[in-house]
Amino acid sequence: MFFPIFFTFVLLLSTSNAAVQDFCVADYKAPEGPAGYSCKKAATVTVDDFVFSGLGVAGNTTNIIKAAVTPAFAAQFPGVNGLGISLARLDLAPGGVIPFHTHPGASEVLVVTQGAIVAGFISSANTVYLKTLKKGDIMVFPQGLLHFQVNGGGSSAVAFVSFSSPSPGLQILDFALFKNDLPTSLVASTTFLDVAQIKKLKGVLGGTN
Repeated sequence: MFFPIFFTFVLLLSTSNAAVQDFCVADYKAPEGPAGYSCKKAATVTVDDFVFSGLGVAGNTTNIIKAAVTPAFAAQFPGVNGLGISLARLDLAPGGVIPFHTHPGASEVLVVTQGAIVAGFISSANTVYLKTLKKGDIMVFPQGLLHFQVNGGGSSAVAFVSFSSPSPGLQILDFALFKNDLPTSLVASTTFLDVAQIKKLKGVLGGTN
């Protein structure tokens, strides 16, 4: 019931880049450019290029965020290259969270298939759009806006997401601030956070002071 609705949204969201030719299966042996991967020669394309089986397996949630993302982007799924679409699976253990992040290259549609997920995004006007999603609920996240997902119940939650790009890009806010060598003093100046807290977060996430 839920998957036909979900994939209808995938098709509505997508804008095809394969108008001139039927498809452009990614050629991983050629360099990747700003427009994506080069196309494999049609003679070397097989049906397996258009099939991805990884979303049927739960991701490993034994990590700091108690969550896992299994992508089916152009880098993993050559058949979506050039088609303006991609997908991913989200697994959130109890207490799991997908931290604030953005996809600079795509809008996102999420459908919950198990459990409950608290999801939201913040507009450029700093308006918060927040909802607890249950099984079968769908939420859209506009391109480039900060958004997040948190397990909203006491059991594991699963969601599938689609993107309006085969390579949506990803920047996680916490990692951008604390998983790098940006001087602590500059982080403090630009975020108004306490220096001790910044150093603690850098220590947890692997940044340097």
